[in-house]
Amino acid sequence: MPDTVLFVLTSHGSLGDSGRPTGFWLSEAADPWKVLTDAGYRVRLASIAGGRPPVDGADLSDPVQSAFVADAGLDSTLVLSTVDPSAYAAVLYVGGHGTMWDFHGNADIARLGSAVYRAGGVIGAVCHGPVALLDLTDAVGAPLVSGLRVTSFTDAEERESQTWEAIPYSLEEELRSRGALHSAGDVYAPHVVVDGRVVTGQNPSSAPGVAREMVRLLSR
Repeated sequence: MPDTVLFVLTSHGSLGDSGRPTGFWLSEAADPWKVLTDAGYRVRLASIAGGRPPVDGADLSDPVQSAFVADAGLDSTLVLSTVDPSAYAAVLYVGGHGTMWDFHGNADIARLGSAVYRAGGVIGAVCHGPVALLDLTDAVGAPLVSGLRVTSFTDAEERESQTWEAIPYSLEEELRSRGALHSAGDVYAPHVVVDGRVVTGQNPSSAPGVAREMVRLLSR
């Protein structure tokens, strides 16, 4: 099994018709990058369009976020359609509102995650990253999340962050509609759910915990 983890980032930079910018949420990539690289794993970045993806929620006074921007290869992310899933032990679908537009219904999102999972790899997703799980399938082609315990950014958190009117659908409800057993913790509090080889986190504060659980599963 390879010792490399692929982070998948959104390339979508606008929050619907709200006029507000979005992208991937920086700490949701930076914190797991720190955990995984400290554990000895290599991390590669890919995005839907390749190159430098749009960033949201940046706090460059945070040393981990600053180091990620400087050292993780953010300016040269791989184009997702070119990625060979056999090169990766795990995939982390990083959140940020942009995923609501360019992860859902994306054939490359589904191809990559499904292949890694079927090969025995680990799937992680944090905050809005679980959008990717909507289209992943298991070995017989059934929705991967059917009967699976997961979490994601919640409807309550969308309302609290005043994004409810801008998003195109409820991620909670879309996951449930595919048979997922969705678990919601307290608003903005860390909440990580592990079911088999799938690890999900509810919000940015859950990102380090998602990475730690991925390390645990990968080290088995």
